[in-house]
Amino acid sequence: MDHFRKLGAPRPATAAAATLADAPSLLRALPRATRWGSLAAVRGSALSVEGLGGGVAIGDRLMVRRPGQPAIQGEFVAFEGQTAVAVPEGGTEGLAPGARIWLEEPLSLSPSDAWLGRVIDGQGRPLDGGGPLPAGRRPVPLRRAAPDALRRRMVGPRLETGLRALDVFVPICRGQRMGIFAASGVGKSTLMGMLARNVEADVIVVGLIGERGREVREFLDHTLGEAGRARSVVVVSTSDQPALARRRAAQATLAVAEHFRAEGKQVFLLLDSVTRLAHAQREIGLAAGEPATARSYTPSVFNELPALLERAGPGPEGEGDITAVFTVLVDGDDHDEPIADAVRGILDGHLVLDRRIGERGRWPAIDILRSVSRSLPRCHSEEENAALSSARRLLGAYADMAEMIRLGAYRGGSDPLVDQAIHHQPALEAFLAQSVEERAAAGAAFARLREVLAA
Repeated sequence: MDHFRKLGAPRPATAAAATLADAPSLLRALPRATRWGSLAAVRGSALSVEGLGGGVAIGDRLMVRRPGQPAIQGEFVAFEGQTAVAVPEGGTEGLAPGARIWLEEPLSLSPSDAWLGRVIDGQGRPLDGGGPLPAGRRPVPLRRAAPDALRRRMVGPRLETGLRALDVFVPICRGQRMGIFAASGVGKSTLMGMLARNVEADVIVVGLIGERGREVREFLDHTLGEAGRARSVVVVSTSDQPALARRRAAQATLAVAEHFRAEGKQVFLLLDSVTRLAHAQREIGLAAGEPATARSYTPSVFNELPALLERAGPGPEGEGDITAVFTVLVDGDDHDEPIADAVRGILDGHLVLDRRIGERGRWPAIDILRSVSRSLPRCHSEEENAALSSARRLLGAYADMAEMIRLGAYRGGSDPLVDQAIHHQPALEAFLAQSVEERAAAGAAFARLREVLAA
């Protein structure tokens, strides 16, 4: 009986009561064993750990003790013989040979409706000074597999975004995954804010990955606005944070969205940006010893992208949908660089923002002719598809002859379609332009387009 008291377990009434039936509760009452290792080497941002044997796996979390300073978190990313390689979440200042290392419990989040309107980091800790976050009923892991391809539903009907250019030319359906491809300073954040304020959704989940610290507050207070923020959960990891923190914030964004999808809600997810997530994964891969491939990206980058992006989309029967928009920051305006090319092949469509269109004064600066939605033509009616085809034909004809028209080399009457395109071009440009505060219903947008074409 003294043995039960030493374990801290409840003492049975009689010795006979201590049977095999009590074993599970007794085992749960035992203190958990802690595995210890030691720091063998530090090479750049990679830590070599010894002494843990075969008791660790890729993705396990660890803590590294520093004398007189807080311990550093990290994650195991590779193995070589009996040595495990980890990436720290923070600087390596103060680490010494033989520093003690121990394993930590896996991270999970417990979202609830009380998280709406809040700003958190990748570990679910509040960043907005609004007090502790109430925990939901069930925890969700940060990393998980996408729903089975044969169990998840098809994409649903058209989702009204409140933007004429999208609802008419590049429509988004419920459960669809779209990309916004643009260079810096072309209006990605403004377009995201317009979507968050106007889109028809129960919950909005926003992930700001690798964002500049100065712009986070601006996005929350001005771009997203009070109305958008009230129904949103915003996950933030700024550009000065370690690669692990940035990757974890992206995973947390998907985990929060999956929680609300499992409750049957229509979730609209905005992740800015996939490119900065790829940069974070590249840092982790290089620290793990992976070879650099296309433009110095490691192979794990191209494994991480589909694993994360496929988690969005329709859920199985009885669940809701995650309609997702992922931004891609194209390097040097090169839309065929490796990340843009890989993401374009995973998603269900893409919006291209063109700096030259913005310089002409038309916002949002969407290049309609280079943007594609794979939900077409089935998400429009026959009448809507006819109007869309006519408008695209006119825009394409004008784009083909734009240089000659500007130089005055085109002679009117040479091509009836080009003549018609020149006539309609000002009205079509006005149709595609939309102010930040304006919201346009899809039905009204198509009615206005038909008026433009009939002029």
